[in-house]
Order: sequence, then C-alpha cells, then structure tokens
Amino acid sequence: MKNFALIGASGYIAPRHMKAIKDTGNNLLVAMDKYDGIGIMDSNFPNAYFFTEFERFDRFVDKWHREQDKRIEYMAITTPNYLHDSHIRFALKSGADAICEKPLVLNPHNIDQLKIIEEETGKKVYNILQLRLHSSIIALKEKITKELEQNPNKIYDIDLTYLTSRGKWYFVSWKGDGSKSGGIATNIGVHFFDMLSWIFGEIEFQEVHLKEPHTNAGFIKLKNAKVRWFLSVNYNYIPVAVRDMGKTTFRSITVDGDEIEFSDGFTDLHTKSYCDILSGGGFGLDEARNSINIVSQIRKTNPLGLVGEYHPFCKKIVF
Repeated sequence: MKNFALIGASGYIAPRHMKAIKDTGNNLLVAMDKYDGIGIMDSNFPNAYFFTEFERFDRFVDKWHREQDKRIEYMAITTPNYLHDSHIRFALKSGADAICEKPLVLNPHNIDQLKIIEEETGKKVYNILQLRLHSSIIALKEKITKELEQNPNKIYDIDLTYLTSRGKWYFVSWKGDGSKSGGIATNIGVHFFDMLSWIFGEIEFQEVHLKEPHTNAGFIKLKNAKVRWFLSVNYNYIPVAVRDMGKTTFRSITVDGDEIEFSDGFTDLHTKSYCDILSGGGFGLDEARNSINIVSQIRKTNPLGLVGEYHPFCKKIVF
C-alpha cells in the first residue's frame, strides 16, 4: 500500500482519482483544497487528513516525512490548469512522483523546465492521457499502424467533433478565463489532440478558423492525417436528434468517413491509468508534448474565418 496526496480535492475530476487510489489498494493520506465541502471523501478515505490552506498542507507533507519516517510516494493533481505546473514542481521537490490531470501544463516551455526538475529530484511526472487506454482507441491505433506499415505515406481524412454543453457558471469560473484554463481547445480538447497525434503522428501545420469564448474550430495536418476539428460548450450546436434524446454531449470522430464508436468505456479509465503507472508504465513529459504544442499554438493563432478546410459545423456559428 502506497501513500498518496491529492491537491484539488473538490474538483470535478477528483473523485475519479480517489476511486483509482482506492481501487488499486492504496491509501489517500492527505488532501488539500481551498473549498471545504468535500463529502465525497467520506465514501473513499474518511480518515485522510485535509487542509484548505496550502501552507499548512506544505508543512504536513514535510513533517510527515521527517517525523513519521514515511513517504508520500505519489501526489495527484486535479487543480485548475494554470496551477498544474506549480503543483507538479511542489510534488517533485517534496519527494513524490506527480500524477497530473490533463492538460499537463499550458505551454511547451513548462515541460522543458519540469524535465530539469525531474533530473534534479529523481522523481517522475505522469500525465493522465486516458484515451490511450480506451479499448476502441487502442483498436484504432492497431488498425492504423498495420495500414501504415503497408502504405507509410497514406493520409487519412478525419473530422473531430466534441460538444459538451456548459451553463453560464462555466464562463464565470476559472474555466472561462483563457489565462487560467487555456481556452476551449485546451480545456476540453487536449486529450483528443493527444489521441490523434499518438495514432497519426506529429503536427506539421495548423490553422484556426473560429475562436469564440464557447467554441474553437480549426484544421491540423498531422504526419498521416488531415484533421478538421470543432469543439464547443454551447448547447445550441448539439444536433437536434441528440438533443431530442435528452443528451447534452455529442462526441464524434470519423476516419475516412467511418465513425469511430467510443461512447462507452470511460468510467474506469482513471483506474486503468493508475494501474498502468503503478506497474511501471504511464505517460510522462515527452508523451504530453505533442498535444501541448498543438493547444499552445491554437492559443497564439488568429482565426481565419470560414476559409480553407474548415469543419462543417462552423456554418452553425452566427457572426
């Protein structure tokens, strides 16, 4: 049984990390969050220490190692995106490996600095890239790999569409602040960009067609794929047939016109991620770099409007 700490215990994704720690037979020793209404801990680790002030959490982490002669071996990080870099640094310098939610960081230069700290501390950073562990995505990668062995120059045509509606609260929270979340493409799209670059190769070129607070869309040329992508938190863009079923999320990836079905199988991916890390696998800094390069460039690119190879959903936008 290994000791874990968790920074960001009240976040949306934090319960999946708690469940993963529990399901893998380990112990959440201590958690920290500025918000103190975290009843979910009673269902997982009711005896875990808890702090709302980072300074007291810092002191506990330091004293535990010195006074108890025990180590916090892993520190899970589920805080707002712009704090990931700082909290990863804290984990490494505290003698723990870091397990961080997506996006790992907001900019590629943060990865470069974290590599230095890894070398200094001998500790490692792991990024939750859960789509790489989804059975349908693994099957797709195996299929594409075999086809590229036969035809290394093949270019696939891909449409990525991800719509997940959010209320007005979203734009008041840190998620609606691009300087903190990285914007729509970073906040809800980074794991899709990771998955696509994992299967189809590194980015060669990209352009952005739309960049609204609620919607981003663009085009990416990967080594073996041309990708038209559309990401939005606007409920009005979800297809009517999907809305009529009472659903608030629409997720679609087509490869050469064929739909890739991966609607199910998401519930246990964090536990799979933890099992992978604890068994000596996991995805580190280098694996995260492609997707961080993509979203960082999107953030810095001015939108072109409806020109070039834009996603068909772009026509839904009212200018």
